Amino acid sequence: MAQDSWPSPEHNSRAVTDSEYEILSARYSDDGVYGSPSDPPAVTAGIGLAVTVTANVTASVRGHAWTSGPTGNTLTIAPNPTSSTRIDRVVLRLDRSTWTVRAAIRQGTPGSAAPPLTQAPGTTGLWEILLAGVTVPSGATSVTVTRGELYVGSRIRPALSSHLNPYPRVGEMAWETDTQQIRLWDGASWRTPIYSTGTINVSQPLLGWSIQTDSVLEVRNGVANLRLGSFVRTARDLPGETNSRLPVLIPPQYRHPVRDQYVICYITGGHVGRCTIRAQSSPEPGQVWLTQKPDIAVGRTVLTSGASWVVD
Repeated sequence: MAQDSWPSPEHNSRAVTDSEYEILSARYSDDGVYGSPSDPPAVTAGIGLAVTVTANVTASVRGHAWTSGPTGNTLTIAPNPTSSTRIDRVVLRLDRSTWTVRAAIRQGTPGSAAPPLTQAPGTTGLWEILLAGVTVPSGATSVTVTRGELYVGSRIRPALSSHLNPYPRVGEMAWETDTQQIRLWDGASWRTPIYSTGTINVSQPLLGWSIQTDSVLEVRNGVANLRLGSFVRTARDLPGETNSRLPVLIPPQYRHPVRDQYVICYITGGHVGRCTIRAQSSPEPGQVWLTQKPDIAVGRTVLTSGASWVVD
């Protein structure tokens, strides 16, 4: 078969059929309702055996726009004379015999799970997406509605970290080309759902101590993982009642905002102590201090362990 494309002067004088429009437009917009789960439900229980489709809801099904209109719609639910509960579904249905999208009821079978949706490929048949589930008890005179809206998603934008969309929508994602990070708008702030900093050396030379083993930090998906190193006392004996800063500094963006972190350490000679990793809100943000310890003579080694905390 010869190749073809549309719209084009070479294809039916630029005229496009309904089925060709579907092929062209189905991926311009995801199937679903425009909005987010924080919006009112698209379907609620009506009076008696009925459900109400909320007014002014808009959606897309295979590239075909749909609206519930300014007054909404009422859909009738069939009686259930059996002894078992029935689960129906409210769907948006594209009917390719008329090329219209309408809210409709997909009736279930008493005693069975909710009925499957029809999504026929090709250029004929039905294509349905879910709006809600409807529970119809035996002999019911009213129904219960469970939300089930499928929402249209947002595309991933390339952007600089300093120039993210100032008017984002819930679920919008951006790829920061300068930081190599994915950012997600949660409705209140940009979050970083998946990332890794790699290994960061956080050692910082300091008088009174030599660094025997470097301290390293790695942040993955909002969790900082620190492995403190080992340090040898060099300047003078350190009295037990005197706290001492260790040669480590956590970068500002990786500090816990408000809570200090605590780590047990081993001091050669059979002693233990405690290290405190200062929070961003403390007077000594990002610093690591050796506390609650014995006297430490010159030449003694402090061997530390690790800690982790949430940073995002």
